[in-house]
Amino acid sequence: MAHPPDTDSDITLKEWLEKVKMNSKGIKLDFKSLEAVSPSLALLEDLLAEPDRPLWINADVLSGPNGWTAPVDFQAFLSLVSGLPAQTVLSLGWTTGWTVGTNNPGYSWDMVHAMEEKSRDLKHPVTFPVRAALLAQSFSQLSWLLQQSDRYTLTVWTGQHDEFAPQDLKLYRKSFDVSRIYYDLPNSQITELLSELDKKTTVL
Repeated sequence: MAHPPDTDSDITLKEWLEKVKMNSKGIKLDFKSLEAVSPSLALLEDLLAEPDRPLWINADVLSGPNGWTAPVDFQAFLSLVSGLPAQTVLSLGWTTGWTVGTNNPGYSWDMVHAMEEKSRDLKHPVTFPVRAALLAQSFSQLSWLLQQSDRYTLTVWTGQHDEFAPQDLKLYRKSFDVSRIYYDLPNSQITELLSELDKKTTVL
């Protein structure tokens, strides 16, 4: 229930899910270790019976640009989540890094080809979380990835100290339907983004 580098918080997953049951909000669980998956899914059992409640299950399963942390083992992760309801969105990402003042590489062709190979036979909808600061240099690769299946979407996120311009996202917004790209960004950046894009954007 804490995002690295934090490893602890003031609420457990069980307590958090009890709060979620009181409203109709969707659920997104972001797994940083394989060991957390099985006990977490066990706690979800009651909520899985609610077919209209959105559920996203996220893990970084491949190494990406400047990614230095070890990804979650894809096959082991898939074996644990493949039995989830068909409407569950699998959010499959890359480990990434970003350094201010340097030439940060984007998502390479090898990276997107490897991800598509892992995702093509999955039965669930798949969203690929992509780092906003790396999008400008990755349009060809991520555009190709989205075009491989109607089940694929992108989820744009940012690191706490990343720097990017809303204009970096305009080409994606112009090239794809609004249903193909989600934005998981701080409120201040959402406000700036919406001043650049039209207000039909889907945000998390």
